[in-house]
Amino acid sequence: MTTSGPPPEVTRTSALPRGVLAGYALGSVVTGAFGTVPGLLLLPYLTDTLGVAAGVAGLLVLLPKAWDVMVNPVAGRISDRTGSRRPFLLVAGLLLGLLFAAIFAAPFPGGTASGAYVAFAFLAAATAFAFFQVPYVAMPAELTDGYAERTRLMTWRVAVLALTILVSGALAPLVVDMTGGGREGHRWSGAFIGSLIVAGTLATFFGTRGALTHRATAAEPSLRAQLRVAAGNAPFLALLICWVVQAAGIGTMLAGVKYFADHVIVQEAGATFLFAAFVGPALLVMPLWTAIGKRHGKLRSLVAASLLFATGALILLAAPALPGVAVYLIVAVVGAGYAGQQVFAMAMLPDCIAHDTERTGRRQAGVFTGLWTAGETLGLALGPGIYALILQIFGYVSSATGESAVQSDTARLGVLLGFTVVPALLVGLAVLVLRRYDDRTAAAGGPVDNSPVWTTEK
Repeated sequence: MTTSGPPPEVTRTSALPRGVLAGYALGSVVTGAFGTVPGLLLLPYLTDTLGVAAGVAGLLVLLPKAWDVMVNPVAGRISDRTGSRRPFLLVAGLLLGLLFAAIFAAPFPGGTASGAYVAFAFLAAATAFAFFQVPYVAMPAELTDGYAERTRLMTWRVAVLALTILVSGALAPLVVDMTGGGREGHRWSGAFIGSLIVAGTLATFFGTRGALTHRATAAEPSLRAQLRVAAGNAPFLALLICWVVQAAGIGTMLAGVKYFADHVIVQEAGATFLFAAFVGPALLVMPLWTAIGKRHGKLRSLVAASLLFATGALILLAAPALPGVAVYLIVAVVGAGYAGQQVFAMAMLPDCIAHDTERTGRRQAGVFTGLWTAGETLGLALGPGIYALILQIFGYVSSATGESAVQSDTARLGVLLGFTVVPALLVGLAVLVLRRYDDRTAAAGGPVDNSPVWTTEK
């Protein structure tokens, strides 16, 4: 396969204005809050407040997200056809804020009815999120054609993402506790996060209104056609598989935070402190990861960040014998690895999109971001499902009192393994699929793959 080069309208842009950088980055308030809080609160909400069995609760969390996997490519195709991404951000983001509050409203008294209601509300919220996230993730490849500028844009975005995870992940459990716990506390927490989502939506919509963008010139007519486009982009496929598997590992760890705090380190407000330890230091290492990326390339830096995450997670196996301060310091190391994963994976995605534009002469970012966000959604959904399965296997006992029940030694072992070994294996081993990804031609604007599927011959 050969190409005569990029289409005439593709030109290298100058540095993005700070206002656009900040405006785009603030969209991570929406993606960060919705990506974090359900994974953190929803599973323990079902098992320890509504009294749903762990295995069933895992399915209730997984199935709406599985539906979202099918919706994301559709959202990408629709946003490509429409051209402008910003109207999607406004409508879907405002709707998402309302639906998020509805997830924790719990209008029915019984555990079965309440569990079914949560699944339905979560399904509706996940659908709205798809129509926000897909256009949002597509925007970087259309805001700038600069290879290094995309890393700068992603650094801003991930910094806001990390701060959002810190605020939403740390404060959501606190709001539950401060407002009485149980069903009532979760209602207040849902309303708080829903308001945060609305604020992030308005900030990114108005913050990017002056940005110059390259709009999509064509859209693929069907999911089959989208998959065919992606199949011709081998580096994208390698990066996508890595991203999905690592998202499952991160989702597993997120789902286990409250269980780990309650049954392993056994500290009051432990979930809040774990989140602060995980995300707070990540904000400080962003400039360091940027410097590492410039020196060693995005691919090697992503591998290094992933291995740092995995190593820290394995060390946490010793948490039952360690003082709380030591546990939080190890979690900070894991958080530093997580920050690097996010920066480099999301910076490599627009590189793949840009190179596909050069190769095919078509701008179709929504095709790739639709599949990307579908994969991320699947991974993050699998995480709580995996953790719930581990709890079920190890005999975790559910409760309808709003407080976790006393657990056996076997159940506590399951809590520990699900929080440490499983995420470490998923995140660490996922980098093996990147062996075919080669970013040594970064100066040319994108990655290459040394396989027959992918070539940059001219």
